[in-house]
Amino acid sequence: MTSTSPPPRSPLRRARDGWLDHLRVERGRAEHTLKAYRRDTDRYLAYLEGEGVRAPEEVRETHVTGFLAHLRAGDDEHPPLAATSAARAVVAVRGLHRFLALEGEVPTDPSQEVAPPTPPRRLPTALSVHEVERLLQAASVGDTPAALRDRALLELLYGSGARVSEAIALDLDDLELGRPEDGDGHRGGGVVRLFGKGSKERIVPVGRYARDALDAWVVRGRPGMAAAGRGTPAVFVNARGGRLSRQSAWNAIKSAAARAGLRGEVSPHTLRHSFATHLLDGGADVRVVQELLGHASVTTTQIYTHVSTQHLREVYAQAHPRARA
Repeated sequence: MTSTSPPPRSPLRRARDGWLDHLRVERGRAEHTLKAYRRDTDRYLAYLEGEGVRAPEEVRETHVTGFLAHLRAGDDEHPPLAATSAARAVVAVRGLHRFLALEGEVPTDPSQEVAPPTPPRRLPTALSVHEVERLLQAASVGDTPAALRDRALLELLYGSGARVSEAIALDLDDLELGRPEDGDGHRGGGVVRLFGKGSKERIVPVGRYARDALDAWVVRGRPGMAAAGRGTPAVFVNARGGRLSRQSAWNAIKSAAARAGLRGEVSPHTLRHSFATHLLDGGADVRVVQELLGHASVTTTQIYTHVSTQHLREVYAQAHPRARA
């Protein structure tokens, strides 16, 4: 009785298996990660073999870019891959070639200049003005200290575009809730001092609704809650008198969204997105919105112009007689 031995592995597959062994033994990579790398590089090796490549030293940059194009286009056995999935496969391929170059098995790394595809940037989700109004109304059910606090928090996030980390970091000294009769020039609103990324300070105006909600919380709701603690200067406090946590702020928004019957994920960033989008829809200059949001570059802010452009298209499609089918 004769036994048949498995066919010899090609130099490419021996090199790939050596890389996976290195990741398992030397780097301690998880088994599911190794399975993903094997699956992605199996497809890569099959592509190379189809191109007539048999050994690692025969691989050129054009083979790596060709494989990327192949992933994005798909074939009879595989549908086209999205940018995220293709990027994962390219990361595995680059890891393989970098290992072979560092080990001296090949003179150069042919994948070094091949960048993974960039996933399309997701447009931020913004609520309509009507949805924001429903959310804010739902946050102020009752006249308890917690209800006053949650209404003030949500009014501030929408009224100033503050990040949730900036809002919960506010101290009482950061509020200037002036009134028109005070002659302070705030025209019915006030200003807050926010500290953004890198502790960069900015002064942001808030409108009358946010000012009134903050005033009601600070005067009527906060003293009772703060008395349970040790005298924190925080604007927003919890039932124990300490500074409100990020998670508690999220929960307040989620609870209000549920009461308002809003579908989908509503987060503190949703209110920040809505603030920016509604300003641009109202005619605000993008650089003014940049300053209000505390963005270092106007490029970051310009993503909101895409949202506003989509809004304009929808209005045009509904209103223009030649736009309707």
